[in-house]
Amino acid sequence: MSTTRSQAHRSHNFSAGPAVLPLEVLEKAREELPDYRGTGSSIMELSHRGPEYMEVDARARSRLVELLGLGDDFEVMFLQGGASTQFMMAPMNFLSGDRTADYLNTGAWAKKAIKEARIIGDVHEAFSSEEGNYNRVPRDEELRMSGNPVYLHFTSNNTIFGTQHPEEPESGGVPLICDASSDFLSRPLDVKRYGLIYAGAQKNAGPSGVTLVLVRKDFLEGARTDGIPSMLQYKTHAGTMFNTPPTFGVYLVNLVLGWLQECGGLAGIERRNREKARLIYDEIDRDAFYRTPVEKESRSLMNVVFRLPSKELEKTFLKEAEARDMHGLKGHRSVGGLRASIYNACPRESVEALAGFMAEFRQKHG
Repeated sequence: MSTTRSQAHRSHNFSAGPAVLPLEVLEKAREELPDYRGTGSSIMELSHRGPEYMEVDARARSRLVELLGLGDDFEVMFLQGGASTQFMMAPMNFLSGDRTADYLNTGAWAKKAIKEARIIGDVHEAFSSEEGNYNRVPRDEELRMSGNPVYLHFTSNNTIFGTQHPEEPESGGVPLICDASSDFLSRPLDVKRYGLIYAGAQKNAGPSGVTLVLVRKDFLEGARTDGIPSMLQYKTHAGTMFNTPPTFGVYLVNLVLGWLQECGGLAGIERRNREKARLIYDEIDRDAFYRTPVEKESRSLMNVVFRLPSKELEKTFLKEAEARDMHGLKGHRSVGGLRASIYNACPRESVEALAGFMAEFRQKHG
């Protein structure tokens, strides 16, 4: 028996990733799944070299270019292996033995990226907030760059600790490499400042299994190829489809990108995201019952982390939230507490429900 939209049950999903996808996208995929545009096959069953998938792939690339304003300056790649593979792939391609790369250590994933890069070459930490348990991102005047870095790497949004760069760090003209996994496509970017942007799709852009990689063409010219396996060379993937891509994942990414365009592009979705985040932060700031360890200027619009007066109350909060069909609110195991991940596709209605529950919970237990 099929499930219509009116019958569909959708919980309030605050998962940090894989995360909620737009309902319109899921419904379109369901409609096309058994028979993609009269082919008699799903898009998963069609050749990645065939006209049907090639059209999907091309449309997804063009939508990324349109949304981000990339023009003809960037190569767009749909790779696999997640951001964790990019932790090694980026320095492998751009960090030669006689150069230094600068990194900002602002969270668990940034620290992992630094660890992988140090296997490849010389790494300089231009800033670290580890001593403060990653409660903030740096101000530009705090950056201590090395003499002549080949790039500056930063994690734009730190999922575990709930911090986010409000804008690109000032690198003095040094190309930026960004792990944008958890706030990709959530706001406009000053793309001219980036040499490379990479992001796992599973927060804002689609399902898990697709890694979006954008490389500026003039930056790519300086990429190494010597001693690097073909699959790990960016030049291998530039302007071509070297191996079988994650076709169904790219198909869903394309639908999400279309949905973003209908939302008013990145400027439109940023307005929505700011409004959603404000609803929760207003509840946190109302008094001392809720608190967040994140400095106000570094607060994330994607992952709102907060604590209650006791761990017992946090357990009660989670239990009562689950009873109201609110899921994914437990903080990361390394830090505890609570976390609401409110990515692009998290509906305002879900955020309003959470903010309302927070107010009721304070009144009941405060």
